Amino acid sequence: MTTVSRRSLLLQSVAVVGLSGLAGGAIAHTARAADIKYGPSTSFSFDALIKRAKWLAKQEYKRTPVAAPQQIEALDYDAHWQIRFRKEQSLYPAARSAPVELFHPGRFFPEPVNIHEVSGGESRQVIYDRSFFDMPEDSPARHLPEDTGFAGFRVMRPGGKPDWISFLGASYFRADGPLGQYGLSARGLAINTGLAEPEEFPRFTDIWLGPPQEEGDTLTAWALLDGPSVTGAYQFGLRDKNDLPGQLVTVKCHIFMRKSVKRIGIAPLTSMYWYAERDRGQDHAHDWRPEIHDSDGLAIKTGHGERIWRALWNNHQGVETSSFFDENPDGFGLIQRDRNFEHYQDDGVFYNRRPSVWVEPQGNWGKGSVQLIEIPTHDETFDNIVAYWSPETTPEAGDELTYEYKLNWTDRDPQPEQVAHTHATYQGIGGAPGSDLPKGTDKMVVDFIGGPLDTMPDDSTVEPVIEARGGRILEPVAVRPVVGTKRWRLTFDFTADEGIDKIELRAYLKHGDKTLSETWITRASIDHS
Repeated sequence: MTTVSRRSLLLQSVAVVGLSGLAGGAIAHTARAADIKYGPSTSFSFDALIKRAKWLAKQEYKRTPVAAPQQIEALDYDAHWQIRFRKEQSLYPAARSAPVELFHPGRFFPEPVNIHEVSGGESRQVIYDRSFFDMPEDSPARHLPEDTGFAGFRVMRPGGKPDWISFLGASYFRADGPLGQYGLSARGLAINTGLAEPEEFPRFTDIWLGPPQEEGDTLTAWALLDGPSVTGAYQFGLRDKNDLPGQLVTVKCHIFMRKSVKRIGIAPLTSMYWYAERDRGQDHAHDWRPEIHDSDGLAIKTGHGERIWRALWNNHQGVETSSFFDENPDGFGLIQRDRNFEHYQDDGVFYNRRPSVWVEPQGNWGKGSVQLIEIPTHDETFDNIVAYWSPETTPEAGDELTYEYKLNWTDRDPQPEQVAHTHATYQGIGGAPGSDLPKGTDKMVVDFIGGPLDTMPDDSTVEPVIEARGGRILEPVAVRPVVGTKRWRLTFDFTADEGIDKIELRAYLKHGDKTLSETWITRASIDHS
């Protein structure tokens, strides 16, 4: 059996970037081709899918076999790139305004996904046929059997415009946001992420596509999740052009545990952070571009109303796990705040256009924590950041979990700006210019902007509240307005306790009893040499 690794799965996302452009220029849709093959019609409902997932959890897990694995393995990135979906074969499970194209399997996504169309309470499986695709005469795909299946799907915008959402690989899916640039991904479930043992990647084995179930949605997707430890039934309401703006994905899921697990993640998001402004001068950041990341922070609005910004960190010493305990969180997400092209200088992949994703829990989620996993990386091809909700009680074999939530794909912070937010985080050598540099001391500079700070007079008494876990804050601490801007800058030196090489820092600004900013949090390492 093939071993699935985080890196091999996440390399799929790199391939998707290329696949999203396979269609070429604008091509007019023709009438549906008559040679699309379907399986027999069967009744379908979300309730029936839930019952199927529950039954499946009581059965022994069987991995889906790969048809003609040698030929599939031969479809590497270059060979797969040359396989193009024929637009006249597009599916229209909802409306002519939402054409669906199918992904061909290949080396990075070999296991088949059964695609079904739903109409009037009945579903029919779409049968794989090479006529769905144009491919070179010598393509290994020409030798695949009829039961090969598909790898996933994407929804196109009308008039030959690009896709706006895709489902491809394990349980991953992502939308392009209001700026039309793919970036971070969501997935159905996270199992044992960030542990010493291998992570488990349950996958969507079957996907059903049909008309919208809620007003305003573009179409609906249902999915059956299956893995060694878990099964699940999912309903996705897919909506382009949400009010934020961007895309909205409404998720309803019923999860059934086959086995007990050590860690489970609800509404998981996966992103990439290599380095940002705080990492300049670090020995690992030798790329010419000033910053490289899909997201620069984890934003949380807790159940009791506190707003938190956790600046991301790429610690090359090992995996970092941060937990933010809460009850019924208002929301959380991985955010790309920095939208300034000059800070990235990349006019090929446009990190400044990468979307943010905000998770809005629906109903009672109870007690638990938002967990952030930061995995070391030395390049931009590895999605090394994961955030999700972890329930207080880890589920055991036989347990059933039910969650509903919304995923907002946007280019802005989705919460109203009632307090100032973190504009930038900088880290450097401690001490004052011209003085002896103290060993084991670094300087942190945090800029805040927005909210009440926009109208705060320059001579106002703005006080910092700072906490260091595993270290100490050194005097002096300064807060001042940044000349020529509406930003306020917090500056302080810090050091770690003896025997500790990294600490966690927290800070916010206040004026009297009034909180002026969100709570800024990060981790930092200290070199005692």
